[in-house]
Amino acid sequence: MIFNATYNQEVVIKIEVKDNNVDQALRILKRKLQREGFFRILKITKAIIPAAGLGTRMLPLTKEIPKEMFPIYVRGINGNLCMRPILQSVFEQLHDNGFREFLFIVGRGKRSIEDHFTKDLDFTTHLRRNHKEDLAEEMENFYNKIKDSSIVFINQSEPKGFGDAVLRAKPFISEDILVHAGDTFIISEHKNHIRELLETHDRLNSVVTFMSQEVEDPTSFGIINKSESLGLCKLKVSLVEEKPANPVGNLAIMPIYIFKQEIFGALEKLLPGVGGEIQLTDGIQNLIDNNFSVNSLKLENSDVRLDVGRPESAWEALKSSYEYALPRKNN
Repeated sequence: MIFNATYNQEVVIKIEVKDNNVDQALRILKRKLQREGFFRILKITKAIIPAAGLGTRMLPLTKEIPKEMFPIYVRGINGNLCMRPILQSVFEQLHDNGFREFLFIVGRGKRSIEDHFTKDLDFTTHLRRNHKEDLAEEMENFYNKIKDSSIVFINQSEPKGFGDAVLRAKPFISEDILVHAGDTFIISEHKNHIRELLETHDRLNSVVTFMSQEVEDPTSFGIINKSESLGLCKLKVSLVEEKPANPVGNLAIMPIYIFKQEIFGALEKLLPGVGGEIQLTDGIQNLIDNNFSVNSLKLENSDVRLDVGRPESAWEALKSSYEYALPRKNN
């Protein structure tokens, strides 16, 4: 079916979709308008990436190897199949969306993360000398993004939880901030979920905006217990809970958020929650209780979440990323 959308009585945009899918037509229209500059997108260039967790669910492997350095399959810059640490994929996706300042929250045993994000030009020279041009280009592309960025490593001396990890970055933050877990990666068409999250946060004038997705086992996540639909995958959130023993639903909080400064004050007031840790979900509920605007953007059905934090999800991450990264055959 073909939809004709008229903007401001002057611009006519033709959209073609299958099966009379109005929601799909609206999403395509919004993306077209974004590209044409009709929507203002909130400009945030700084991201916090917590990567200090002990990874106990992946022991004994994580005793020496940070889970954020676990590999996923990707399609390289030359279209070839290759593997990258999931943390590198998170960094590159954010960089491709305009982020240039990165605060990595790390702890004991995470030295390999700092090493990986330090340029090693001798290594790329070695690759070229051995006629491994594709691999050299892959590494140089990564190093160019590092060079183009400001990267700070902040130590979380004790494993006190995701909320405490975010709080460690407070002295470096004076504006809205994106928080993205280092062990989770979203595959979405044209990397569009980051842009959608920024737009939702701006247009709804949120204090907190986060991604959400329906999951099979909500007891392993923070979940949304109560919300109101705002249309187009957007929700006004009024009740959240961290890892409930008896969840009332299966809509889980994905660890990708945008916060205003108020989150730090909320986290500073918290007592340890689930697992004896400072939980970011509890900080969000504190803001809700004080009448701050908290909203969520649901991932689209076509979006694929890769999570390497648990044995079963790490295997699924490998399989899903492999299928996505395979070179496409021309018909």
